Amino acid sequence: MLSATESDRVQVVLVNSRNPLNIGAAARAMSNFGFPHLRVVHPYPVAFREAKSAVDAEPVLAAAEEFEQLHEAVADCSLVVGTTAGSRRDLEEPLSSLEAAASIIRTRLRSGSRVAILFGSEKVGLSNHDLSHCQLLLRIPTRSDHSSMNLGQAVAIVMYELIRQTAPEATNETPAAAPDPPLATAGEKERLITLLLEALSINGYPHRTTPATIEAKVRRLVRHLALTPSDLHHWLGLLRQLLWKLRATQRPPQE
Repeated sequence: MLSATESDRVQVVLVNSRNPLNIGAAARAMSNFGFPHLRVVHPYPVAFREAKSAVDAEPVLAAAEEFEQLHEAVADCSLVVGTTAGSRRDLEEPLSSLEAAASIIRTRLRSGSRVAILFGSEKVGLSNHDLSHCQLLLRIPTRSDHSSMNLGQAVAIVMYELIRQTAPEATNETPAAAPDPPLATAGEKERLITLLLEALSINGYPHRTTPATIEAKVRRLVRHLALTPSDLHHWLGLLRQLLWKLRATQRPPQE
C-alpha cells in the first residue's frame, strides 16, 4: 500500500468531463482507495459537486479544484500521466501498460514528487494537445474493439493498480536505496519553455514552422529533462542572460 503521504501527492485530473454522475463516480472510486485530491478542467455543468453518484465521497467533490486550462491544473506536478487507448491519437510517447506505468508512478511518489493523472472526456478522451503535457502515457488493457470505458470505472482501475502492489520492506542486511531528488514541476518547466520560445522568436528560427508546432516541439523536449529545481534555476539564469543579449541587438541605436 502507498502511505497516506504518498497518496496525498496524487492529483486526479478530469479534463472536459461532461456528465456530473461520472465525476461523482470518479470521486467515489478515489475515496475508496484513499486518494483525496480531485481537479477538474473546464467541467460541465458546474453542478457536478451535487452528484448523487459520489456515495460517501462528498468531501472529495467539495474539495475539488476547478481550472480553465490544463497547464494550470498540472503546474505543481513533476510527473504528468495521460490515460489513453491510443487508437485515435498521434502519440509522441510510448504507450505503457497499466502495470508498468503504476510502478513508475509509485517510484516517483516515494521520491516526494507530486503526480497528476489525467482522464479525458467521456466522448473523445484526451486530445493531442492534452497529451502534449504528459511525460508518461498508460493504457488500461481493454479489448481493442471496445476500448472506451466509463470514466468512473477507469479511475477506479488506475487507483486500484497504484495501491495493489507493495514495495519490499527494507531489512538491516539490505539498506534502502536513497530516494531520487524531487524534480521540477510542470509549472516550473513552463517558465523555461516560455524563455526558449522567446529566444527562438527573436532569432527568427525556424522560418517555415507555425508557432503552435514549435511550442509543441519545445514542450516535448523540455518535459523529458530530469531537472531538479536547482538545475532549473541555473538554466533560467543562463537563458535570461542570453535573452538580454538578444533583446539588446534589437534595440534601435541611440542618437
